[in-house]
Amino acid sequence: MPTPIIIDCDPGHDDAIAILLALAHPEQLEIRGITTVGGNQILDKITDNALKVLSFVNADIPVAKGAAAPLLGKLVTGEQAHGESGMDGPALPASRFKPVEQGAVEFMLEIIRSSEEKITLVPTAPLTNIALLITAYPEVKEKIEKISLMGGGLAYGNVTATAEFNIYVDPEAARIVFESGIPIVMSGLDVTDKAAIFEEEILELKSRGPVSVMVGELLDFYSIYGKKMGYVGSALHDPCAVAWLLRPELFESEHLHVTVETEGRLTRGMTVADRRKKPDRAANTQVLLGVDREAFMKLLFDALDRLDREHGLAAGEK
Repeated sequence: MPTPIIIDCDPGHDDAIAILLALAHPEQLEIRGITTVGGNQILDKITDNALKVLSFVNADIPVAKGAAAPLLGKLVTGEQAHGESGMDGPALPASRFKPVEQGAVEFMLEIIRSSEEKITLVPTAPLTNIALLITAYPEVKEKIEKISLMGGGLAYGNVTATAEFNIYVDPEAARIVFESGIPIVMSGLDVTDKAAIFEEEILELKSRGPVSVMVGELLDFYSIYGKKMGYVGSALHDPCAVAWLLRPELFESEHLHVTVETEGRLTRGMTVADRRKKPDRAANTQVLLGVDREAFMKLLFDALDRLDREHGLAAGEK
């Protein structure tokens, strides 16, 4: 039986690839819904991006719009990496789908309450929606199997020296989630930077079917920022949160107690791990630290090949 999931995202080039990776494995993952939150770009733009990706592969999955801003303060966006649209690169056709009328919190609540199985949440964005859900309806925590998220980093950040983007945008929300008691699997920069795709692999994608070509064009734009910053390869951050659900054996991890700094002048948004094994600081997070990059890339390429076969003609005609 496939694992029922809700993807909470802010597409975003790597969010789009994470969605496609999940869509390619219906025998393992059942996407009950997708929710969006302000992050890489403003809410309307990233919601439209999610709908465009789904339309491209003819996947009619309900999408609900969530929080436009963090719990406190103003939204920080990531257009320096993701462009004015939030997903610059390929000229995707207009979406044939529209978001549902429900807001993200009510949408997730209904899915979780009505499900016979526990739901796994897959946030690849700021954690505002998840924090709002479990704060307003704490009883739903018992029906959440786990949270496989992309965010944080133990060794370093990318927005600041200490904070990764998804956590930095809404550290108050992140702290609520990490301290919720729900089992968490954290795909932070420690592992996602090791899941980098290189230029020759992007060229290979662009020689394949329509879905692979679209992803290659996404990565063409996405890689520009990395090159400016001196990175070798383009880190596929968000797909790690999905890949772990599909192939956990590809990853190395450590169970640690993790919380989020919300006040420090230099450390706001930092994910802080305690390795001291103190009895009152029991591990709450499985922190992914390493990945078999070649096997990860094979998983991704095989997924895109599958989508090319299943949806390629429909995508190419639109």
